[in-house]
Amino acid sequence: MAWNGTARHDEARHGIGPCHDRIDREGQQHSHLGAAMRSNTLPRRSMPNWHRVRAVDLVGACRAFVSVGEHGSFTVGAAAARMSQSVASRRVAALEERLGEQLFQRTSRRAVLTAFGRDLLPAARDVVRAAEVLLHEAEAAKHRPWRLAVPETCSTTALARLVAEARRHGVTLEPRRAAPARRREYVHSQQVRAALLAVPPDEATWTVPLGLAAAEEDHGVKRLYLETLRAGRASTGPPRRVWLQPEDDVPHIRDPLTRLRDALGLRPAQLVAAPDLMTAAAEVLCGDDLLLCSPAQADELALAWRPIGEVRLSRGFALLTAADGGDPPPIEGPSRIEGPLPTEGPFPAEGPLGDAIARCLGADHRARATGPTGPTSGRTTA
Repeated sequence: MAWNGTARHDEARHGIGPCHDRIDREGQQHSHLGAAMRSNTLPRRSMPNWHRVRAVDLVGACRAFVSVGEHGSFTVGAAAARMSQSVASRRVAALEERLGEQLFQRTSRRAVLTAFGRDLLPAARDVVRAAEVLLHEAEAAKHRPWRLAVPETCSTTALARLVAEARRHGVTLEPRRAAPARRREYVHSQQVRAALLAVPPDEATWTVPLGLAAAEEDHGVKRLYLETLRAGRASTGPPRRVWLQPEDDVPHIRDPLTRLRDALGLRPAQLVAAPDLMTAAAEVLCGDDLLLCSPAQADELALAWRPIGEVRLSRGFALLTAADGGDPPPIEGPSRIEGPLPTEGPFPAEGPLGDAIARCLGADHRARATGPTGPTSGRTTA
């Protein structure tokens, strides 16, 4: 045993024996591999391990490869690709290292495609074209307008101010007026990217107080009670009517008014749903009827507005985007987020644009009703 140990020690010391033979064989294999890489004859079985190869800017490398391959010169190809020759050389070399084969046979004057390079050139062109298409689409998406379905009650002035505010924050807004049901249809069919839906006030992000507006100011009256519209036996003329515009012909507004009408003994014809705001406003302006509206609308139409005495009514609005598809997404409030506003993804309905939407809807108007017993303010509440 001692002799065998001494013999193995001597063999290792003098470079002989099976151990050293294995080392020599491995060294020869590495030497052959290096020579194969230098001579562009790297065997397929010797492809490099990807986790050991440095990362490559694939698009930039393909762009350099295509340009040099088409022009047959690193100098000319680099100039055509708007990069320096050294950058083009580094990118092509990195791509060759990544792929495990040489793409060019390099001479002092020309760069000639290898068979491997000729096979890969069409695919590299596809990569470059796909990257150019992606960049073009990304730039177009940045300027694609946000089509937003808004209530028909939004005035032209209010919408213009909303669009201007959005532009100041890098958002191109394209409002589209529509009735409540149509707004939901628009967003579900993706004709718009977002819509302000009519929802009950307890589900809303923005609420707008509603009251009754008349053509003539009745000084000394702070609230208008519907029971005063009940026609007496001695009445000879037609009873006063309350006109609902399409925006308010929704269950959470229409149904409470209908129940109140019946409870007070008013005639069914005294609560009328108009086909549009113009028709309802015309009936009020030419007679003694009343319009259910917001304080902002009353100001715009030069009508005298008062809250309703028996019931508190409000319009509610929540945002629904085409990406949501279902129920309105939860939004914490119109003023919770500050800073840059995104042009893609969820509609930027918070921060400054949330405040602008509130103003457009009339949610921040100076006249507000907080309930039958709450305070009111504004020119119409004497």
